[in-house]
Amino acid sequence: MTDASISRRALLAGAAGALGSDALRRAGLAQTPDPTKVPGQPTSALGQRSPFERPRRIASGSGQGISLTPLQDLCGIVTPADLHFERHHAGVPTVDPHRYKLLIHGTVERPLVFDLPALRRFPAVSALHFLECSGNGFASYRRIQPELSPQLVDGLTSTSEWTGVPLATLFREVGVKPGATWFLAEGEDAAVMTRSIPLDKAWDDALIAYGQNGEALRPEQGYPARLLLPGWEGNTNVKWIRRIELADQPFMTREETSKYTDPLADGTARQFSLVMDARSIITSPAYPQTIEKGFVEIRGIAWSGRGLIRRVDVSTDGGKTWKTAALQQPVLPKAHTRFRYAWQWDGRPAEIVSRAVDETGYGQPDMTALRQARGRRTRYHLNPVTGWTIAGDGRVRFGVERVRGADDHRFRPGRAIRRAAVRRWCRRPRRTRPRAASGGRRRGSAPPSRTRPAPPAPASQLSSRREPHDERR
Repeated sequence: MTDASISRRALLAGAAGALGSDALRRAGLAQTPDPTKVPGQPTSALGQRSPFERPRRIASGSGQGISLTPLQDLCGIVTPADLHFERHHAGVPTVDPHRYKLLIHGTVERPLVFDLPALRRFPAVSALHFLECSGNGFASYRRIQPELSPQLVDGLTSTSEWTGVPLATLFREVGVKPGATWFLAEGEDAAVMTRSIPLDKAWDDALIAYGQNGEALRPEQGYPARLLLPGWEGNTNVKWIRRIELADQPFMTREETSKYTDPLADGTARQFSLVMDARSIITSPAYPQTIEKGFVEIRGIAWSGRGLIRRVDVSTDGGKTWKTAALQQPVLPKAHTRFRYAWQWDGRPAEIVSRAVDETGYGQPDMTALRQARGRRTRYHLNPVTGWTIAGDGRVRFGVERVRGADDHRFRPGRAIRRAAVRRWCRRPRRTRPRAASGGRRRGSAPPSRTRPAPPAPASQLSSRREPHDERR
């Protein structure tokens, strides 16, 4: 999840990029000489995109930054490595592959250290899987406006072909002792990112990945090696992984206590809600496009951390009626899936919407259902149905009313506590006010107290099917 907001500059850059690319294609085609009359370019050591194609990520923030994948500019399900979304907590480290080491220890028979050549000597596997930040969409829902492209709405997800060694293979090498049920994954970045992972995931489909789309990982994707947990929230897929420690309980690290938990309306918090729920987004037509009356093919992508996408429904009347879209092959588990629907637009204002259903029967909810189940303080795992409004002149805009309410800043986690603290501070006598040099409060004074979560409550809020590691505190 990211706290980095999407700035007005980023919004303008997204719109300008989409419009500029189209203008560049039209202008460039008019100026290009007849290719049958002049020799072409010579061979090169490194291939380049056509000058008529200019897809770009939109970057925001620095060390705590993000960059969003241009979903509307892609075809197929594989995201080019240089367009894969980014989320960093302390910037991109430079890790020397010749000095790289991965330590596996803890509740094991034989603690071992693997260097990169050692990892590459094991039998490799390759698989197509999506990654998604658990905060995908929150920044745009918080600053809702109609001038949002698919990239700005849900651009924190990408699909790649990942190559590496199954984590289960490495665990068999070290010999996991009875009683081990969790492992800690630690990264080599300046944030020293650490997450607790249930051991079952390692025996299932977890990878130590060192390849992406046929080449070595890019530095921003964890070079030289990263943990890959297909279908689970992006933050658990620890990049630049350097240490794995096995134990009989979760480690309760910073990133799973103060962050990456879901506060609920009843005062409890959903913790270790690791699986990414089913989701979809229409990528065309979308802002900033303008369509013409007649045949329009509605296209988009859907995905689920629980497995296959079984169905995508599309509505062209704002959700009053639904039709089943066609799924484009290949349809793979825990990977982006393309869908399309043929629509005859009559020129009247309309709203187009999509919703995904995965192989477990889970259906993508609307924002109202999400708010009823989780309250307004949750900013992770928001997967509401979204859509686009089409005006009579063909202009396409993001359907802001469909997600209205998510941008209510009054319900941001911690804001009520901070406001209460400010009110208490303002009521103090003048002589007791904290000095600026003391860091915001008097030396030796206690920080404002925080209410502990309510006792555990069972089951998932959105489905009768409970996630294996969906715990409440």
